[in-house]
Amino acid sequence: MIRAVFSSLAFVLLAALPLRAEVEIQEVTSTGGLHAWLVESHEVPFVSLEIRFQGGASLDAPGKRGAINLMTGLLDEGAGEMDARAFARERDALAASYRFDVGADSLAISARMLTENRDQAVGLLRQALVAPRFDADAIDRVRAQVISGIRSDATDPNAIAGETFDRIAYGDHPYATPISGTEKSVGALTRDDLIAARDRVMARDRLFVAAAGDISAEDLGRLLDRLFEGLPETGAPMPGPAPLNLAGGVKVVPFETPQSVAVFGQRGLERDDPDFFAAFVMNQILGGGGFGARLMEEVRVKRGLTYGVYSYLMPMDHAALIMGGVASGNDKIAEAVEVIRDEWARMAEAGATEEELEKVKTYLTGAYPLRFDGNAPIARILVGMQMEGLTPDYVRTRNDRIRAVTLEDVRRVAAELLDPAHLQFVVVGQPQGLETTN
Repeated sequence: MIRAVFSSLAFVLLAALPLRAEVEIQEVTSTGGLHAWLVESHEVPFVSLEIRFQGGASLDAPGKRGAINLMTGLLDEGAGEMDARAFARERDALAASYRFDVGADSLAISARMLTENRDQAVGLLRQALVAPRFDADAIDRVRAQVISGIRSDATDPNAIAGETFDRIAYGDHPYATPISGTEKSVGALTRDDLIAARDRVMARDRLFVAAAGDISAEDLGRLLDRLFEGLPETGAPMPGPAPLNLAGGVKVVPFETPQSVAVFGQRGLERDDPDFFAAFVMNQILGGGGFGARLMEEVRVKRGLTYGVYSYLMPMDHAALIMGGVASGNDKIAEAVEVIRDEWARMAEAGATEEELEKVKTYLTGAYPLRFDGNAPIARILVGMQMEGLTPDYVRTRNDRIRAVTLEDVRRVAAELLDPAHLQFVVVGQPQGLETTN
C-alpha cells in the first residue's frame, strides 16, 4: 500500500516536470510591505519557504569573528518558553522542518510545513527568529561543536588550501577569514555578542523570501507579516568591495600527506556583467563540465594525474573570481599545475571549437528544467534569483541566453577574462618540483 502511494506520488511529480520549467511566478507584497516570490501548487499539501538575510557572516562585528556562525547554530536550540528539547519536540509534533545555515554572503533558512499545521509551524519558526533563548548550556554545546570543526579544519588539506587562498586574495576584508572564527574568537563570545550578531544580520532591510507549494498569495502575504514582525528594520552596513590581491604564481603550504591539494583562481566576472553568460559557457567547456571538460580530459584522461579537476565562476556579493581545484600525488602535482596553466592559456588564445560549444549548450539547456523537481528546489531557485537581481521571466529566457552565445563570444570573453600570468595556485602537501613564487 505504501509502495502504491509512493509510486502514485512519484508519477505526479514526474508528470509535472515539463511544467516546472515554465513555472508561474507571482510577486507578493504583504500588507506590511514585505515582498516574496511564489509558485503556487496545490498537488501536495505542504509549502516550502526559503528565507535569506543578505550579508551573512561578513557582517560580524570587529573582533567578534564567528559570532554570526555560532548564533545561527543556536536558532533552533530553544526559543520563547521552550528550551532546546521542548523546541525539538514541538517541531517534530508538527512534522515541520527548519534548517539554518550561514555563508559569507547570506544567512539561509529553509522551512517545510504541512498545510494542516502551517499556522503552528509558522508560529514556532517565528519564535526562533525573534525570541531565540541562547541558553548557557546550548551555547556551550554548540560552541564546542564549532571549535571541534575549527580543529578538524586545521588538519584538513582542503580547508587549509581554501583558507590560505582567501587570506592571500582578500586582504583585510571579512572574506579573508573563516566564517567560523578561531578558537580564541569563538571562545570569547558572550550571550550579548550573539544577540548583537542576530540584530546585525537578521533585519527586514536585507530580507529575501520565496515560497513554493500549497499556499495562496493572500495567505503568503499574511504569513510574511506574522513571521517577520518584531525583527529590526535595519541591520549592520555591508562591508563593501573586497580587494583582490592575486599576483599569480604558486604558494606552497608544507603539510604531511601523500597527496597534494591545490586550489587556484583569478579575477572573474560580476553576475550582472553583460558577458556573464558567455563566461559561463566558456567555463563549462574549460573545467565546469566534468568528463566533457578540457581540464578533465587533459589532466585526468590523457595523463592520469588526478581523479578530478574542475573550475567554476564564483560571483560573490563583494568580489568575483573564477576558481578551481585539483588533488594529485606529491610527485605529480607540479605537472598537473603546469597542464592547468597551459589549458588556461590555450582557451585564452584560441577559444573553443564549434563542437565543444554545441555540446555544452545542449547540456546546459537540457539540464535546466530538471532543477525544478519539487517545491524546495523551486523555492531555492526563486530566492537565489531575487538575490542576484534577476526578474521572474529569467526562468523562461535563461535558455535563450545560453543558445545566443556564439563561438566569437566565447573567444572574446576567454581572451579578456583568462589571465594565466595572474592565476594564483595554493598547494598544500609535499609537492615535488614546486616552490613558493610569491
